[in-house]
Amino acid sequence: MTFRPAIGVDLRALVGDPTGIGFFTLSLLEALARRGGARYRGIAHRRPAEAERLERAGVALETQPAPLGLVWQQFALPRRLEAGDLDLFWSPLITLPLRLPVPGVVTVHDLTPLLLPETHRLKVLLTVLPFLGPSLERARRVVADSRATADDLKFHFPGCASRLSVVYPGVDPEFRPAAPDEIEAVRRELDCPRGYLLFTGSLEPRKNLHHLLDAFEALAARRPGAPPLLLAGPPGWRNRRLLSRIERLGKEGVRHLGRLPRERLIQVVQGATLFVYPSLYEGFGLPPAEAMACGVPTIASDRSSLPEVVGDAGLLVPPDDPGALAAAIARLLDDPALAHDLAHRGRERAARFTWQRAAAEMEALFQEALR
Repeated sequence: MTFRPAIGVDLRALVGDPTGIGFFTLSLLEALARRGGARYRGIAHRRPAEAERLERAGVALETQPAPLGLVWQQFALPRRLEAGDLDLFWSPLITLPLRLPVPGVVTVHDLTPLLLPETHRLKVLLTVLPFLGPSLERARRVVADSRATADDLKFHFPGCASRLSVVYPGVDPEFRPAAPDEIEAVRRELDCPRGYLLFTGSLEPRKNLHHLLDAFEALAARRPGAPPLLLAGPPGWRNRRLLSRIERLGKEGVRHLGRLPRERLIQVVQGATLFVYPSLYEGFGLPPAEAMACGVPTIASDRSSLPEVVGDAGLLVPPDDPGALAAAIARLLDDPALAHDLAHRGRERAARFTWQRAAAEMEALFQEALR
């Protein structure tokens, strides 16, 4: 009889409205559960979003109410893990409890709280930085989303190097090219019949959106009638000046669509003429991969993990050079053949990133940790 370990999973990233790590947790845990190699129990201080979807995939869910996620992680969770019914605990949210009664595996998406603390709220810094080093010491296996993040971990925490692996996230299969009539309908609904430039993600300092607006203004000055720029994503933080600037540029064609339901977000990505992602630092950079999967020509910054994601299937530019970004946008608008070629290569490259592959690699790491 095959041994199927019982694995507990930290679901705090799915409490409330999920963002990037939440969607990562949801998709990877769903793929893991459907492999059938282990029994998974998702645990958090409140019932997670998409609970029904996880339960349909075979994930058991459990809550221990607590006023804050950190309080739950550091006090309630260790007592729960002492019950003896779980063989291993996986945190996809960067840190583990300081007291860990069972073997642990931790996924580190990026080291921005350490490397770019100015791009985070104080709350994030206080809940990550004191626990990051001890978590990496305790973990049987440490998982990074990219080689770039793995290199950062090796440099700043060399003690974890022998236990460190890279597992690339996947792209949800819903991100696929749309039919021409579907694209036309989305553009018509957005009042952008000739197409649009698109950024998706939170409006926060790390996404470098002021430089994107600089590039758009330069582009619009040189090219009357340039496609509008749409920004889709939650308002983020430290963005008052940014939101004011977006409002001022409304007459030039800049619009913030806000947080969109998942289905609508996919449609908006599918309808874009170009996808632009000038982020200063990404642990993986899922939005460019999703855009490429939709057959949308993509421009991204040449920093951190983004070259790993985009490769030669998109244009890479320095994030601190708005002129280079404007030139890259103009180049693709002026060269339909290049844009078509990148759209084709982007689909092929994005197809490498699957949740099935990620789940198989994670399951192997769980087995190593248990041995």
